[in-house]
Amino acid sequence: MKIGFCMFLWTTNVTGKHEKLLKDIKATGYDGVEIPIFEGTPDDYKRLGEMLDRIGLERTAVSAMGDPAMNPIGDAAARKAGINYMKWAIDCASALGADKLSGPLHSTLGQFSGTGPTTAEKRRSVSSQRAIGDHAGKKGVIIGLEALNRFECYLVNTMDDLCAHLDEIAHENIRAMYDTFHCNIEETDPIAAFTKHTNHIVHVHISENDRGVPGRGNIPWKKTFSAIRGSGYDGWLTIESFGRGLKDLAAATKVWRDFAESPEAVYRDGYAHIKKGWKQAG
Repeated sequence: MKIGFCMFLWTTNVTGKHEKLLKDIKATGYDGVEIPIFEGTPDDYKRLGEMLDRIGLERTAVSAMGDPAMNPIGDAAARKAGINYMKWAIDCASALGADKLSGPLHSTLGQFSGTGPTTAEKRRSVSSQRAIGDHAGKKGVIIGLEALNRFECYLVNTMDDLCAHLDEIAHENIRAMYDTFHCNIEETDPIAAFTKHTNHIVHVHISENDRGVPGRGNIPWKKTFSAIRGSGYDGWLTIESFGRGLKDLAAATKVWRDFAESPEAVYRDGYAHIKKGWKQAG
């Protein structure tokens, strides 16, 4: 098991100016960080990867599509733009040295049709994801699609929805991510939602019910860690938390208030929470 921290708490564009912070994250004990990919070039991410290597941090990547003009389940033009965006993000993740790229990479974040997903949208998604998976395979990157709660997307809201769709896609480079925050909202049994779908899950986000410090809210952490460790999962447990510092991201994630006294409390106390919970689950 590896413990990671998502840089969304501070930025969607990690650069050299974050080196001091990254060194403190490393000193806290983290194995790696999750790097947002929203702008830049593969060369930019190659340089960032070299800095992470010097610090001693491994890395995964995360992205999303907030523009309806690039939607893998939209019309032909939107699908083409969405696939091209994903190819670019995969190229950047590969240059970064990340073999996992996760997030709601199946549809436009925050866009709604007023109804549930149609058969046509699911069919378009299968086609788009297979094209994305083919490119990811060439670059050695696994895509971890994320089921989001009903207030953020409508294509896949539960792990059952997501994994049934993955069975339709049937591509080895298109897999699932499990997120404790979204499961706390959508699943009648968040623990079963993990154990039932372990064969699909390649990445885990550790996120408290209020997006704050893991361990301070109402997520059933003892059962969660026991289920994850008992399954034999040996990948990343990456903390995802949000703050108000990034206006666009705060708006997209509906963050209107602070959830912790400081960012340091989130990553330091969060790390201790995972270490303790994992040990006790053994």
